[in-house]
Amino acid sequence: MSAWVLPDHIADVLPSEARHIEELRRGLLDTARCYGYELVMPPLLEHLESLLTGTGEALGLQTFKLVDQLSGRSLGLRADTTSQVARIDAHLLNRKGVTRLCYCGPVVHTRPDRPHATREPLQFGAEIYGHGGLEADLEALLLALDCLRVAQVQDFSVDLADVRIVRSLLAGVPLDAQKLQNIYGALATKDAGELGALARDFPAASREGLLALLQLYGDEGILLEAEKALGRTPGVRDVLSNLRWLASRLDGVRVSFDLADLRGYAYYSGARFAIYAPGASDALVRGGRYDEVGAVFGRNRPAAGFSLDIKQVVGVVPPRALKAAIRAPWGDSGEVRAAIAALRSQGETVVCVLPGHGSEVDEFHCDRELACVSGQWVVQAIEAIDN
Repeated sequence: MSAWVLPDHIADVLPSEARHIEELRRGLLDTARCYGYELVMPPLLEHLESLLTGTGEALGLQTFKLVDQLSGRSLGLRADTTSQVARIDAHLLNRKGVTRLCYCGPVVHTRPDRPHATREPLQFGAEIYGHGGLEADLEALLLALDCLRVAQVQDFSVDLADVRIVRSLLAGVPLDAQKLQNIYGALATKDAGELGALARDFPAASREGLLALLQLYGDEGILLEAEKALGRTPGVRDVLSNLRWLASRLDGVRVSFDLADLRGYAYYSGARFAIYAPGASDALVRGGRYDEVGAVFGRNRPAAGFSLDIKQVVGVVPPRALKAAIRAPWGDSGEVRAAIAALRSQGETVVCVLPGHGSEVDEFHCDRELACVSGQWVVQAIEAIDN
C-alpha cells in the first residue's frame, strides 16, 4: 500500500476548503458569542468510562479506544463533545443559574454516520444549562438558524418532534430494552406491520397511538390531527402545545413535524429539532432538550443545545471568493520590507513574489500591487499598472 493512501472516509483538507472551513468556524463562534455563549475546549481524548457514561453510552460503537501508556487505563477519542461540556458545567464551573457554553473541535467516528460522511467531523455546538422553560429551547433553535445564515445556507427548513409523546404512550407498558429498541426502530422506518406485531399485546390506547404516529408528519395541521388521535394520553396535549409555540416563533422559516422521528431517543428528554437544506443527504443541524446529560456527573439540571459538522455545511454552500491581496516584489531593502510590514500590520494580505515565480496562481486574488513610484512604495490597482 502506498504511504500516502489515507484510511477510508478520512481526507486531507486542501487550501480553498480549509480557508472556507476556518472562516466559517470563526463566524460561528462569533455568532455564539453574540448570544452570550462562552467558548470551552474539552480534550480530544478522555478516560473511556467518562466518555461513555450516561447518555454517552450510545456512542460506544462510534468511539475509537486505546490504552494510555502512562496509566494503563482505557482511553477513548471523543465521538461527540456534548457530554464533555456537561462535565465541564457540572464539575469545573459549577455555577448557579444559567450557563451558556459553545465549542468547536474535531471528533472521530469508527464508522461514518451517514452516506459519504467523513469519520473526522469538525463539530461546532452550543449548550445552555440551568433553564427548564421553552425559552431555552427557542434560544438554541434561533442560534442554530443564525449560524446557518452566517454560513450562507439557503432555503433551509426545520423539523420538530418530541420524544415525550412516545414515552407517554408507553408509560406503564412493561418492556425490556431490546423490545423498546425494536419499537423505536419500527417507528423510525414507519413499518406499520412490524410495529403492529410488536404492540399486539399492548393496551389499546398505546397500540393505536403508536400506529397513529406513523401518519403524523407534515405541516402544522398535523398537530391538530395529533390532538384528536392522542389527546387523551396524559401529557401529550402540553407537548403539542409546546411544539406549536416553538414553531410560531420561527418567522420566515418553513417548519414541519414528524412525531414518529425518535433519532437520539436515548439522548433527548423533550423537544428536538433537525434542520435540513438542499444538497445535504441528512440534517445539517440536530439539537433539542437533553436534561439528563449532566446527571451522571452529579448535577442533573436542565440543558438544551445543538451541534453541526462544519465540514458538512461547507459541502452544501457555494465556495467563497478568494481573499483580496496585495502582490509585492521580493526585496531585501529596508524600504520594501518596511512597506510590506506596515501593510500586514493593517490587516492586509501581502504575497511576496519570489524570483522566477511571478505568473503562478495561488489561493489569493491579488487585485493590487506594491510598486515603487517616484522613489516611494505605494499600493496601486493591478489594472491601473497593467494599463
